Amino acid sequence: MTFEIERRTLLQMLGLGVGGGVLGDSFAAFAQATDAVTIGWPSDVPGWDPNLRFTPDAQPIFKLVFDQPLDQNPKLELVPKLVAKWDMAKDGLSLAVELRDDVTFHNGDKMTAEDFRYTFFERLQSPLKLDIKNSWRKVSDIEIHSPTKAVMKFSSPAPTAPQWLAFLGSYVVPKKYMEQVGAEKFGDKPVGTGPYKLIDYQLNSRIVLERNDTYWGPKPKLKRVTFEIIKDPSARVAAIQSGQVDLVINVPVREVARLRLEPTLAGEINPITRVILLQCRNDQGFTDQNIRLAAHHAIDKAALSKAFYAGAAVPLSVPVTPGTPGYLPNFTFAYDPALARTILAKSGYGPDKPAKISFASTNGHFPSDYDIARAIVQMWKKVGIETDLQTLEYSKYFELNRGAKLPDATLYSWDNGTADPEIFAGYLLNPKMPFSAFKDAAIGDKIANLFSMTDYSERIDGYRDLAKFAVEFGATIPLLQSVQTLARKKALAYEKFGNGWVLANTMRWG
Repeated sequence: MTFEIERRTLLQMLGLGVGGGVLGDSFAAFAQATDAVTIGWPSDVPGWDPNLRFTPDAQPIFKLVFDQPLDQNPKLELVPKLVAKWDMAKDGLSLAVELRDDVTFHNGDKMTAEDFRYTFFERLQSPLKLDIKNSWRKVSDIEIHSPTKAVMKFSSPAPTAPQWLAFLGSYVVPKKYMEQVGAEKFGDKPVGTGPYKLIDYQLNSRIVLERNDTYWGPKPKLKRVTFEIIKDPSARVAAIQSGQVDLVINVPVREVARLRLEPTLAGEINPITRVILLQCRNDQGFTDQNIRLAAHHAIDKAALSKAFYAGAAVPLSVPVTPGTPGYLPNFTFAYDPALARTILAKSGYGPDKPAKISFASTNGHFPSDYDIARAIVQMWKKVGIETDLQTLEYSKYFELNRGAKLPDATLYSWDNGTADPEIFAGYLLNPKMPFSAFKDAAIGDKIANLFSMTDYSERIDGYRDLAKFAVEFGATIPLLQSVQTLARKKALAYEKFGNGWVLANTMRWG
């Protein structure tokens, strides 16, 4: 039986403290009114080449400066953007696109199919280690039929190509300007087609954007947007409460409830298409499947949700969020400490002779991340798994994962803005991609087959089977549907997206 208990009670039961922080930085500019907004953001962009690195938290910033071929509405349905029309061939081997003819880059150059081909084909041939080389690895050519018409050709079926045109890293960059200045200088002075231009950037400190008054699409209401990079969640809380910023994300849930009591502030807890999970390796301390499965059975997810998210984060048995196509509502991976001890005993481990693994978590990157990790450490200890929790910088996570140097288990929030199951289990567990920590050839073969399926129903069923298999194999340990916590001034309105995008070009003062 699972008992729902309050956060403080859980922390005390597990022997954890209730800590806080103080505002450590001062900001040069206070939040402004009517035609400007200042946002407290938890992490910096990885650079200003939007094709280079897949960093989920950077996407709402990149989308202000650059445009994508396709976009998503708040319900996550695909809608036109730079591409006005698109048509996927039935065999999945080509995608015809028709671009808008009224789009210009910030430097005045007109966007054409040449820029589209350069972004999604020519750049992939360069020696640069671009993350879009993974998402667009099947592109064998892009035929240009006119300045506004092109056809993407694929070496094997690419049924989710339209989704990827609206997802991580898929931003059109200017061929002429990029070749003129080079990738490094482009990062110093980026040029996009987006509703804002970058006018000031201070690494790990501040991003200042100014409205692009020649923008081809709907003009934003706000002339200036400032992002203050505030990594510490307590500092973000202090910044919104003192009026130094107008909106912050990823604040502790307990602070949302408190900030709601402020007469000028609003607090929100919004479920989004992210999965809080443990990225697992299949070597070192997690080589033994019994240890991986025991680690999963030992975690009381309902208690974590109640303690740290006021019950708003749905406990998950598969790495897929409820309401999305690949979700399995009737499959449950049980919380069962007794079973965990029995499974560990098969490999000779238990409370008197614990299995030892390495474990890491970010601290303040998403709400209550480090608190969740500390609670898991105590849950594991009770069944016979011992670990010393390490703190991991969000930016360091990507570097370690690409180099196969993550700990045995890492607490992480997996983003899937498209909601398609390929970007859940497919990318999470594909051993040939830099996103996977679990490198298993058998799972890789299953995913390779799914990547080429063009029948939608067959593909979705295949991903459901994959997700169930991966969990029962101990390849991943899903915990909770992630929630986005947000605090803002009541007078500031914005549009909510199911994937958690907070876009300044949708903001306005009431």
